[in-house]
Amino acid sequence: MKAALLGRSRGGQTSKIHLAADRRCRPLAFVLTAGQAADSPQFIPVLKKVRVRVPVGRPRTRPGAVAADKAYSSRGNRAYLRRRRIPIVIPEKRDQAANRKKKGSKGGRPVSHDTELYKERNTVERLINKLKAWRGIATRYDKTPASYLAGLHLRAAMIWIKDLTRATH
Repeated sequence: MKAALLGRSRGGQTSKIHLAADRRCRPLAFVLTAGQAADSPQFIPVLKKVRVRVPVGRPRTRPGAVAADKAYSSRGNRAYLRRRRIPIVIPEKRDQAANRKKKGSKGGRPVSHDTELYKERNTVERLINKLKAWRGIATRYDKTPASYLAGLHLRAAMIWIKDLTRATH
């Protein structure tokens, strides 16, 4: 999962796309932030935007599991996923593990995650490559966050349509 919005950095105007993807490298949710914004605080806002339509009933809002890299290994993110009973596939940072071990028996249990499922976290990186294949997104020509987000949604729709037509043939 990654994230984005317009902001100022040393290099000028930048933006960052934070997103969630499914296992087939299809986008599920986008959040735009300023380029200097950290990734971890955008974890929960992106997950709150995930809505997967099913043939009957309400859209699914709870994924089967969340795989992310160590940047998202915060206590708050883990607590959010535990509250929602979502399996966590995020390795623990070394400093977090050291602090936990330093506390001894009061430090809690070691973090475990499914290593096979963790190997699939690159689906977000592959999705970003698919998005950047569209020059307007890669070069950031749009001047406003709203128009950039509209371009992201248009490109996302193209990715979903291409995948759906491939699945029916």
